[in-house]
Amino acid sequence: MLKGYAVEDVRAAEARVRAGLPYGELMLRAARALAEVVKERAAERGATRVVVLAGPGDNGGDALHAAALLAGGLSVTAVGIGKELHARGFAAATRAGVLVHRTDPTAPLPRLVHELLAGADLVVDGLLGTGARPGLRGAMAEAIDAVPDTAYLLSVDLPSGADPAGLKSAGKTPLGDPLSGPRVSDVAHADETVTLALLKPAHLLPATESSIGRLMLADIGVQTTRPPAVERLEAQDVAELWPVPGPQDHKYTRGVLGVIAGSDAYPGAAVLCTTAAVEAGAGMVRYFGPRRCEDLVLAACPEVVPGAGQMQAAVVGPGIGPLGRSHADHDHHHDHADIVREALGADDLALVVDAGALELLVPWILEGHRRTAPTLLTPHAGELATLLSGLDPARRTTREEVAADPVQHARRAAERTGCAVLLKGATTIVAPAERGQAVRSQGVAPAWLATAGSGDVLAGLAGVLLAAGLSPVDAGSLAALVHARAAERANPGGPLRALAVARAIPLAVAELLAV
Repeated sequence: MLKGYAVEDVRAAEARVRAGLPYGELMLRAARALAEVVKERAAERGATRVVVLAGPGDNGGDALHAAALLAGGLSVTAVGIGKELHARGFAAATRAGVLVHRTDPTAPLPRLVHELLAGADLVVDGLLGTGARPGLRGAMAEAIDAVPDTAYLLSVDLPSGADPAGLKSAGKTPLGDPLSGPRVSDVAHADETVTLALLKPAHLLPATESSIGRLMLADIGVQTTRPPAVERLEAQDVAELWPVPGPQDHKYTRGVLGVIAGSDAYPGAAVLCTTAAVEAGAGMVRYFGPRRCEDLVLAACPEVVPGAGQMQAAVVGPGIGPLGRSHADHDHHHDHADIVREALGADDLALVVDAGALELLVPWILEGHRRTAPTLLTPHAGELATLLSGLDPARRTTREEVAADPVQHARRAAERTGCAVLLKGATTIVAPAERGQAVRSQGVAPAWLATAGSGDVLAGLAGVLLAAGLSPVDAGSLAALVHARAAERANPGGPLRALAVARAIPLAVAELLAV
């Protein structure tokens, strides 16, 4: 599992290690690790011309020391952008014969530097680190914009200009005249980031992750006992978490999942959700819904059992649409609203609450109810905005606000509802119900996965894991990981349909269990 720590905790850990080492030794460790990665990438790409961009802080010092170590085997030139450069790093680079071009950060970037960057095969970005405010300005912004697309951009610790907390999005903003001024980068968009010591939130959160590129963690002997701020499951974690049955298991011990999904308007959601649950290995799937949906579900998945009975968890909401009347069981006429309310009030039933059922959660909570059984809400940005606005009408939340700050809004919803919240997106955020626990951020999913029915598949997958006894946070983050892997397997690099993703789940799980 990847773990990202708050910047202040990383600094405290570095300070403890630094205090026990000779002066400058920790920076030399970082420089040696950085230089080794640069050598490897240069060899892989056949790169010979390296330009090191160094700012005034410790990142600049790391980069200048690395330039000194690289000088023997590569053509290395450094550009120092700052009123002052790291003194020991500058001295090491010049002793090694590296020519360092010093540049005023507030002046236009000299023509010579533009020419150096234009001819570079590999550029080391050591301009800014965790101590700088987000965003690039002046000569630094101009230098990053001058890096050619053909050069490999390798950032030290995190891309210059990125928000270390991972909350401020990267992009481009106009500087100078708002109508005619040049557009320059707010942040470096690296091909690779070599982070030193410990990961930070910026490396894993959606606002900044797109600027990170390939992520490499260099061990320089720094550790912390502080809890992480952000976590991410990796492929290697699946074998430990996935509910693999043993020889004594049967369908009831493996977990029975109920699915309350589909409507006459949206029957496909019932098929997709139940198919995903069956393909993910549920011990049994029970289905509650309109007769038309039930017929379609049984045609697609004859293993599904219609009607009430024992179950450990349920998925409520996919495709129930406007909450009108439907024949949810064979003996009584209930509408979806009645069944969802019954499920919400069942203290012994774990729930995935999705789509149409989220709108029923608001009045239920405002009436003073609180879920005690494990619960995972699975909204997209628009649904989360609607949920938050319903819970706090005086503080209307928009979809754009959620998209701009997904972590904060997911945490707010989790705190307000007492439920874990899985916020769907290219990078999935899972916020725990408990305060102080790390948020999970599952990596970028294929863009092709943004298609109708994809969320129904994810809900069924998460429901199976809840029924097997996983916590809502583990169930949500593991489901997001497998969902993305199934999409990759269903059609690598091309268009996807949700049903193909559901049917790719078994082989995706098998591959992940073998890692």
